[in-house]
Amino acid sequence: MLSRPPPGRTVRGSCEIITAAFRVSVRGCADLTSLGTTMKRVITYGTYDLLHYGHIELLRRAKALGDYLVVVLSSDEFNAGKGKKAYFSYEERKAMLEAIRYVDLVVPELTWDQKPEDVRKYDIDVFVMGDDWTGRFDEQLSGLCKVVYLPRTPEISTTQIKNDMQVK
Repeated sequence: MLSRPPPGRTVRGSCEIITAAFRVSVRGCADLTSLGTTMKRVITYGTYDLLHYGHIELLRRAKALGDYLVVVLSSDEFNAGKGKKAYFSYEERKAMLEAIRYVDLVVPELTWDQKPEDVRKYDIDVFVMGDDWTGRFDEQLSGLCKVVYLPRTPEISTTQIKNDMQVK
């Protein structure tokens, strides 16, 4: 059982508690309030198909806005409802995201309207999306959390990769 960190000790960016006597990693722990810590939680959404450096850069910048990053990953069924089909299955995309050091938790996106519920459920402070979505979630999340739209990484997108692959 973990106890509260001694005075002067803090939870660092990777969710590790350091004491003079021992080191305990609590990466992936969804609730650290019992440890007497206050974490800034960030959430983002996406399909993350054909994972590329633009995705990694978005996740890195999102994580930099807080201590704990939740990625809500579009399910195969949700994508089908949008008329899209990912190259990799939900489980494969989830495994790839879980292997990225910036990501603390991956959960499924099942509907467009689950965002306010997710913000409450995961006690989110900051909602992050790419700037191609600017303004789309401001009203829906008003009063629940801060909404941030990050600039896209120039010259890379999944659509571009798919188009380039068809040309060759």
